[in-house]
Amino acid sequence: MNNLAAKVDFAIFIRTTPERCYDALATANGLDSWFTHGTLLDPAPGGEILFRWKDWGYEAYTGEIPGAVIAYERPGKFAFRWRADSGGYDSVAEVTFEPVPAGTLVRMVEQGYEDSPAGLQDLVNRASGWAQALTLMRFYLEHGVRY
Repeated sequence: MNNLAAKVDFAIFIRTTPERCYDALATANGLDSWFTHGTLLDPAPGGEILFRWKDWGYEAYTGEIPGAVIAYERPGKFAFRWRADSGGYDSVAEVTFEPVPAGTLVRMVEQGYEDSPAGLQDLVNRASGWAQALTLMRFYLEHGVRY
């Protein structure tokens, strides 16, 4: 695996404002309204993040992932570093919120995966995870549906 090319790059159109999208993904209350349970987020570069889930999804996942805020530029960009699923290193996720006609284009780019079998598995997990999470966020923001 070429570490420079290994990244998640996912975009989704959401029929609402960049501010609503940003608040849903870049604030603890916003995340807890549709995705996490008890997340902590200090909204400033260098601030800590602790994503938390309790009995989430079909497999009833309970756990937490620590990280740190890199960029907090409402409503345009949110970036953070967080622990990879395998636990041995951090990856960096950057989300941009671009106003487009009738809504917002939310783009997630995550990179920094290890060049190893565990790193490849982390990449696969995050690619599928972000696709699911951002789709859930879309249903929440557009229709009020919460998983």
